[in-house]
Amino acid sequence: MKAYSIDLRQRVVNAVDEGTPRQQVTEMFQVSMPTLERYLRQRRETGSLAPKLSPGRPRRIRREQHEALGQHLSQHNDATLEQHCQWWMEQSLGPEQGRDQSSKPVSQATMWRAIERLGWTRKKESARQ
Repeated sequence: MKAYSIDLRQRVVNAVDEGTPRQQVTEMFQVSMPTLERYLRQRRETGSLAPKLSPGRPRRIRREQHEALGQHLSQHNDATLEQHCQWWMEQSLGPEQGRDQSSKPVSQATMWRAIERLGWTRKKESARQ
């Protein structure tokens, strides 16, 4: 679910600050009571109403690595997902890379999502005409 805008969060908190009963604020802005209380607590603790980052693991193939993947795809556009995954494992273990998060094998699903983010498709130019 997408986070509510900072503007809405500010209006909700301002309504409470002006003395509007909390129940009425939740009905007026159509937010739940726990959401209202979370905004007030967040403002009290951090001084900000900005949404927090979504939890979860970082991507195995990071944005800064997309350029290398794109170059590989343009040179090997007929390779299978399995071959792309094997290439990823081999190139990430090179001496200049060191062992980091990217040195772990990636699944075909992970590779597919990264390729999809780059806008690559399996269709050839001649098939599009």
